[in-house]
Amino acid sequence: MRIAYLDCFSGMSGDMFLGALIDAGVSPDVLEKTIAALNVGARLEISRVIRSGITATKVDVFVNGEKELPREEFWAQGEHSLAHPHDHEHEHSSGDAHAHPHSHSPTGSRAGAPALHEHGHGRSLKEIQKIIAAAAISESAKKRALDIFTALGAAEAKIHNNEIESVHFHEVGAVDAMIDIVGAAVGVEALDVEEIVCSPLNVGGGTVKCAHGVFPVPAPATVELLQGAPVYSSGIQAELLTPTGAAIVKTLASRFGAFPEMKIAKSGYGAGTRDFPGHANVVRLTIGEAIPTLAAKTSQETIAVLEANLDDLNPQVFGYVMDRLLEEGALDVFGMPVQMKKNRPGTLLTVLCKPEDAAKLTQLVFTETTTLGVRQRLEQRQVLARRWVTVPTPWGDVRMKIASMNGTVTNYAPEYEDCRRIATEQHVPLKAVMQEATQVYLQTHKPEKH
Repeated sequence: MRIAYLDCFSGMSGDMFLGALIDAGVSPDVLEKTIAALNVGARLEISRVIRSGITATKVDVFVNGEKELPREEFWAQGEHSLAHPHDHEHEHSSGDAHAHPHSHSPTGSRAGAPALHEHGHGRSLKEIQKIIAAAAISESAKKRALDIFTALGAAEAKIHNNEIESVHFHEVGAVDAMIDIVGAAVGVEALDVEEIVCSPLNVGGGTVKCAHGVFPVPAPATVELLQGAPVYSSGIQAELLTPTGAAIVKTLASRFGAFPEMKIAKSGYGAGTRDFPGHANVVRLTIGEAIPTLAAKTSQETIAVLEANLDDLNPQVFGYVMDRLLEEGALDVFGMPVQMKKNRPGTLLTVLCKPEDAAKLTQLVFTETTTLGVRQRLEQRQVLARRWVTVPTPWGDVRMKIASMNGTVTNYAPEYEDCRRIATEQHVPLKAVMQEATQVYLQTHKPEKH
């Protein structure tokens, strides 16, 4: 199986990802034709640069002849020109404190204030959908691009306490953000890999200046997008991971982890704008074939097992306790009938949880049940990689839980709660919803290669 590993040891932005795609073998013509198909007055400038001794591909986006700037440079030049406090403009990606999807000012010897005519109001997600729908790119690339935009827009909407349909986002509306995101969707398709695995993400440090003031790194939208992802800071005082970069990773990567076992075919480096002393400001994309003999390995983790014997608890309360434990973070909860002392029938309550949640859940068991003691032990378990895929049905979207071993799908099942909700709301049999979701998944996803 052909896979790719995205190494974000210096964070990532949209333009860095485009550079890595080209460096790894995607034809520049593919991206240039994509940009032309959007018909938004943009073009790419592709060059080879050195970042701390590493040769990499640099992609710059020009809109109406003007080049994007790092976020802080954009606001430093244009802060006196911003007269629209109601506009949602604060999430300018600065790509490793560099390329952000909405600054269009010249850099280097080209002086002048930022071109704010593209940014006065921004575009809504519906407007962006129309532009992408009209572009001459594949339907799968259109869907992938819209998924990235939706993730970014949802993060922005939550931060601003607005519905995604009712606000205009400068981040998702800027032309260069559109170029980065649609280019990423088309480029990944051209790369022809079945899975992208991503490293833990270096977010950088310090602060970054935005339309609404100064914020700590990572920016609010980046934090929102990366819930559940492994992140860290190497100490560099700059924004290394941008909101657009985070949205691309969140949507395209199936999982995070160490470098996967593969037979390497090629690699590519995408450069950021800044050149940090002693630190290669690049993102690396490595392509290869998963090694079949090692592909069946699974990851191992430590879990806590809590147990309590219950012989005088109301059965109605037992169901409530199970629900509460799951709400508070238990990985699994189950009960088994047991015969206790004095021949009393009882129930063995078992809770699986993360070790850091054991004390909290133990307290809950004491509070909500009649037990006088809770046993605890640590165990090791092997786990398959899991991810979610959303599929459409005639009654609404259903999430499919996909389990795999190093990218090879071994199990898939529709999410019960999604199916239950749809069955209740639409008055259709639950089994029909589950069967339809499974059929749609099988029809729209490639069979695995062995």
